[in-house]
Amino acid sequence: MNKNQREIRIGRIDFTNVWPLFYYFPVTSFGSELKILQQVPTGLNKALAQGEIDVSAISSFAYGEHFDDYMLLPDMSVSAFGEVKSILLFHRVPLEQLSDATIALPTTSATSINLLKIILTKFYGIQPSYVDSPPHLETMMKSADAGLLIGDHAIRASWEEQGYLVTDLATEWTKWTGLGMSFAVCAIRKQTVRELPDLVKRVFDGFMESKRKSLADLTSLVQDAQKLLGGTPTYWEGYFKNLCYDFGPSQQDGLKLYYQYAKELGFLKRDVPLQIWNDKITVQVTE
Repeated sequence: MNKNQREIRIGRIDFTNVWPLFYYFPVTSFGSELKILQQVPTGLNKALAQGEIDVSAISSFAYGEHFDDYMLLPDMSVSAFGEVKSILLFHRVPLEQLSDATIALPTTSATSINLLKIILTKFYGIQPSYVDSPPHLETMMKSADAGLLIGDHAIRASWEEQGYLVTDLATEWTKWTGLGMSFAVCAIRKQTVRELPDLVKRVFDGFMESKRKSLADLTSLVQDAQKLLGGTPTYWEGYFKNLCYDFGPSQQDGLKLYYQYAKELGFLKRDVPLQIWNDKITVQVTE
């Protein structure tokens, strides 16, 4: 590394759903040029906003809040068309009967929380009460009528005989909109694009290499997921195959509608443009 050039700091979501983007990432080839920080989505959202990391898979909603400072890396997201299996609402009565309910929300992802509010408000015309809770279903249901879980917490709970109705939020979104939903995107700070353009290109190529290798042969990912969380090889193979890690026109259309609804309901203050990085781009410095 050039002694005048700082390292690039990468955030990694601490959930299995993002594994294909990182599993084969060539960390050792970067030496001291790279540092990785692993956290839940909300932690990475905050770290990127504060400039503590340079590039990260973050909650899609977080990009909507901070797009002035970010660009999106192409061909990278955690998306689903229909069932996602890891963004789940557990509830005692059908969705349309939740108008007077209290729903417990985790503190781990802004995207899924606001997606739930969009679905219930826009599609079902109801506005229940919401309370924050640790992401533990039994704790949530002691004081609430429904609980939202995401990521590995949702997966574990879905395997248990808990007796609740379970709604997959991605399935609901696709049912009502005909579009897919991008739960996470990969954002990079514009300042980093200006300061480290060549290193940014190499990092992007590393992500693409990991994605290609992971999806070409899921065997190792499936085995590691089973060791870490349990479940069957069949479950994990279906889980990874069901997710989409692209960020093309189809995924972008779904995310644009999500941002439109989020603005209409007051969750976001402005329209959100999708600013996509490419290796020929020059980010203009604005004072």
